[in-house]
Amino acid sequence: MDGIPPALRIESEGAVRTVVLDRPDQLNAIDADLHRALAQVWRHLAADREARAVVITGAGSAFSAGGDLEWITSFLDDPAARDESLREGAEIIDEMLRFPLPVIAAVNGPAVGLGCSLAVLSDIVLMSETAYLCDPHVAVGLVAGDGGAALWPLLTPIMRTREQLFTGGRIPAEKAVEVGLASRTVAPDELLDEAQRVAARIASLPPAAVQGTKRIVNMHLSRALDGAVQAGFAAEQVTMQSDDHRDRLAALRTRSERS
Repeated sequence: MDGIPPALRIESEGAVRTVVLDRPDQLNAIDADLHRALAQVWRHLAADREARAVVITGAGSAFSAGGDLEWITSFLDDPAARDESLREGAEIIDEMLRFPLPVIAAVNGPAVGLGCSLAVLSDIVLMSETAYLCDPHVAVGLVAGDGGAALWPLLTPIMRTREQLFTGGRIPAEKAVEVGLASRTVAPDELLDEAQRVAARIASLPPAAVQGTKRIVNMHLSRALDGAVQAGFAAEQVTMQSDDHRDRLAALRTRSERS
C-alpha cells in the first residue's frame, strides 16, 4: 500500500484482507507512522473492489500495547505533534465507524489504550483466551478520550465502564465477553484461523445485504457518539498539558529504563 509504513501490513486471501500491526518487538505499540497509517488504511481498503471482509490483528504476542512511550512523551514539548495525533485519533474512530466492510478483530494478546479502541470498534471481536483489554488513560493522567469514555458505555453496563476506565484495570478475555466488549473467546493457536474463517463466511454472503446491515447497525453508534468523541478528545488535550500527566510519563520512562 503506497505511503503506508511496513509496520502496518495488509495480506490478501480471496475476498478477505488481513491488517497486521507489525511491530512485534515493541508489542505493536503505536508510533507516529503507525498512527497515521491506521487513519488512512480504511479508505484504502474501502476502495478495494475485491475485498468483502477485513481481519485486524497484531504480530507476535500482543494485539497492541497502545501508544509508543517515546512518541507520547514527545507531545509534552511538541504541541503541533500532539494536536495532529488527536486529529488522527478522531479520524481513526470516524473511519472505522463509516467503513463499509465488516471488520473482525483477532485479539491475540494485550489490547491496551488505542489498541483496545481498535478492537472494540471492530464489528466482531474474537479474543485469545489469554488476551486482555485495558484502557490506562486515567492512570497516566489523561481523560480516556480516544474512544473509551465515549464508546464503552454503549457496549457494556455503565457501572462496569466507570470502574474499568477509572482504574485502568485489565479485563481478561472471558470477562470482556461477559460485559459485552468482545464476541467470544478462542484458543490461542486457533484464533487467527477462526477469525479468517468468520471473515470468509461473511465475504461469501451477498455484499449489499452485509454492508447495508452494518451501515444501519452503526447508525446507532454514530448518533450516540455524536459530540461525545469530540468532547473526549478536547478533554484529553487539556490533560495532556497537565503536571500530573508529565509526572506519570516521567515515572513510566524511569521504570522502562530500569527494566
